[in-house]
Amino acid sequence: MAAKTTGPGFSAEEKAAMKQRAAELKAQAKAAKGAEKAAAELKAAEDAIAAMSPNDKAIAQAIHEIVLANTDLLPKTWYGFPSYARDGQLICFYQPGDKFGTRYGSLGFDANAQLDDGNMWPAAYAILKVGAAEKKAITALVKKAAGQG
Repeated sequence: MAAKTTGPGFSAEEKAAMKQRAAELKAQAKAAKGAEKAAAELKAAEDAIAAMSPNDKAIAQAIHEIVLANTDLLPKTWYGFPSYARDGQLICFYQPGDKFGTRYGSLGFDANAQLDDGNMWPAAYAILKVGAAEKKAITALVKKAAGQG
């Protein structure tokens, strides 16, 4: 399923993602601080995962568990994606394949991720499913991205 276009410019899916991001920013501005804010952001990330198709949900849940068990990154949402940050700075996120009609979801890394490797390195990884080998690779990636590996 390809992204639906509404003519030149942004697709309907891209417009929806921008609206989600605007709502996230508005909610963050109103949010309490400390533990209450962290709890609200955790719930938002878990709600985003729960709303996904079964395959994307399985992948996102595996990534969620890996990040929480192996790093000090905190969950939140970013453009409606389950994401992980430190001190408000995005490190990584899961972009579900169904969101934009692609055949795979992807684990993406923001510029704050510590994955630098010379003059060129991957900033996103396509994921079709998560087995033992993928869990090991994802664990190593998120730990490195968080500066903890």
